[in-house]
Amino acid sequence: MDVIVKNLTKFYGQQKAVDNLSFEVKTGEILGFLGPNGAGKTTTMKAIAGCLTPTEGTISIGRYNVADNADKVRQLIGYLPEHNPLYTDMTVIDYLRYMARLQRIRAAKINDRILEMVNVCGLEGEKHKRISELSKGYRQRVGLAQALIHDPQVLILDEPTTGLDPNQIVEIRELIRRIGREKTIILSSHILSEVEAVCDHIMIINHGRIVADGTAAQLRKAEQGGQMVVATIEDADRNLVVKALQAIEGVEMVDIVKDRPNTVEVHSQPERQCTRDIFKTCVANGWTLTELSPIETKLEDVFRELTK
Repeated sequence: MDVIVKNLTKFYGQQKAVDNLSFEVKTGEILGFLGPNGAGKTTTMKAIAGCLTPTEGTISIGRYNVADNADKVRQLIGYLPEHNPLYTDMTVIDYLRYMARLQRIRAAKINDRILEMVNVCGLEGEKHKRISELSKGYRQRVGLAQALIHDPQVLILDEPTTGLDPNQIVEIRELIRRIGREKTIILSSHILSEVEAVCDHIMIINHGRIVADGTAAQLRKAEQGGQMVVATIEDADRNLVVKALQAIEGVEMVDIVKDRPNTVEVHSQPERQCTRDIFKTCVANGWTLTELSPIETKLEDVFRELTK
């Protein structure tokens, strides 16, 4: 089920948290929703989930407008907030039963849905424990289970792996990827490697506005511009190397790599590739080329550049 946000604006007093935001998430897509603290991510996600009313703009879940069909939309959405709200004195089974009743699941189907969520979220060995006895990773699994208990079409996950260890992060990541085959997911996280591994599409916001939108590869390419390669050239005068490479048509800049006196970074102009010419230059001068490798801009670099 598609999520369509049009001209979303939200003020808290005089502070504008979200500024005329518009985007669309297609059915079956996992959107990575990124931004620094205070960028407006959580406000946007709460507005989509129907937990707060925007100052301006519209949000639609499928054919339903959130403002006009709040009860219906809540049936279509599963929401896991950043601070996972759990009743820790309840057992996992009792908590999921309670949430199923809140979601108005028919009594005859509740037990089946609980068993399915226990299986899907890997809670079989923990289902009779009190939530207070669970590790952080298993509490997050319970949070996901409550968000999925009513089989929503759209899943909104705000920092779902906060506080988890690396093994737990991998487990939750795999779970989200499996769920994403059937549902529309909006995922917010500060762990950019997680977003890149899980999400089909990434959007970065800053000060309530979209500053980048596309796949991870598209964002890296747009930020990087031209090709960047690292070249290690032996048996050559460093200054001559820099001068010769700088003279290649299409080369924008040549930098010496710190602590590697025989290695340089070569930056090409946009839409230009110079690896073949670098190789030919080394052959023509009798230099030994021991490394010629492309450098790919990291998503972290893109994020920092767009939100600094």
